[in-house]
Amino acid sequence: MNGTWKRVGMLGVALGLILGNSSSLRAQAAAGGQDSTKQPYTLVEYNQEQACAAEKVPATQVKCFDDFVAKYPNSALLVYVFPLYVNAYNQLKNPDKVIEYADKTVALGDKVDAGTRYGVLYARALAYATLKPDAQAAGGAKAREACTAGLKALDEVKKPDNLTDDDFKKQKLQPTILFHFTCATAAMAAKDYPGAVESYKAILALNPDDLSTNYNLGKVYMAMTPPQWMDAFWYFARAVTSKGATQAQSNQVKKYLRSQIANYQGGNVCDSLTDGELNELLQLATSSADRPSSYSLPSATDISAIQKDMTIASVFTDLKAGGDKSKLTWLAACGLEFPEVPGKVIEVTPGDPIVLKIAFVTSDAEFEAAKNPNMDVKVVGQPEASRVEKDSAVHFTGTLVAYDPDPAFFLHWDKAKVKAEDIPKEKGAPKKPPVRRPRKPSGRS
Repeated sequence: MNGTWKRVGMLGVALGLILGNSSSLRAQAAAGGQDSTKQPYTLVEYNQEQACAAEKVPATQVKCFDDFVAKYPNSALLVYVFPLYVNAYNQLKNPDKVIEYADKTVALGDKVDAGTRYGVLYARALAYATLKPDAQAAGGAKAREACTAGLKALDEVKKPDNLTDDDFKKQKLQPTILFHFTCATAAMAAKDYPGAVESYKAILALNPDDLSTNYNLGKVYMAMTPPQWMDAFWYFARAVTSKGATQAQSNQVKKYLRSQIANYQGGNVCDSLTDGELNELLQLATSSADRPSSYSLPSATDISAIQKDMTIASVFTDLKAGGDKSKLTWLAACGLEFPEVPGKVIEVTPGDPIVLKIAFVTSDAEFEAAKNPNMDVKVVGQPEASRVEKDSAVHFTGTLVAYDPDPAFFLHWDKAKVKAEDIPKEKGAPKKPPVRRPRKPSGRS
């Protein structure tokens, strides 16, 4: 998921263009096609350059050209020599030298034709992608200048007569993407996040379904100060749903995205809620390349604000009301342990765990009127709770794990304990202790 470009094949295309142009132009020069009155060179000089160009061993060719440049530092033939240096150093796997001689080629200005300029800048971009992060950061400014110049040179390359407009456009697609990718990488190295966003989005305009670009764009938004979480989540989701992603790649990014959503919300929500938010986001991401302005997720700060004054009574009220308020309340309440929740026992199912069907009540009037349960409570590790009887009043402390919205409104509790004072010492007439006011939750279980 690092987005590093493969050099095999792609560099051959660029350097083939360099060598093809160089050979053609040298032939033209030898035949008098070049204006020698502006940049004269001797026949000895030309023959030595030709001998170096014909050398097949890269290290030997470099040494030959080093001797040539030492003798003729201002030769008009440098427009052919420098691109061949680029080719040789690429074969020697020396990206620093590829970059150096690409820059020297471009520095010759209008003496170099657009095709050759494009070719060496293409090779430079690929070489830059192989550098270590520190080297990328140090050379980031020049890399951005070079990739911008590469886009301009590519635009100036003339279409070969044997290619249709569509075929030529297709051939230019990958080089265009590479230059934008290099600009994005250089911008990231310089911590110019808006610049990186611009370059990555330029790639997505050409290929909106690219996994690596979407993922990298998500990382850019995360790196901003403050992080732009919604945009980051969106582009991670676009990476997960990319048609070109393998199952392993998709699962890897999906796992990462889920962890980031959980962290953004404080890491204290039910797994089922995080999974629901993730699935909803992935579904939305398949419908649009850009994040809708309406898409958002509550943050840990939003959730904490709701939790501050929350009681089980307020949770009941908010959840029954429905709408956005109920969604936020449930996000804040799910997984919390609430102390001494009051209720009327409607049904007792012995076992391990013991399951109590309870009606939530907050007053004597509600207790008397309650006929049907709206909570099921799993009591764990408290066998004596089986002595609790139907129609008795109890208080329990438990973890709220799920709920069913209206019309069949129901809360589901786990890891509960019934207050000891509410459990009969022995079977007998149910007792009805006073109903107490609900207290605030004590925290996660």
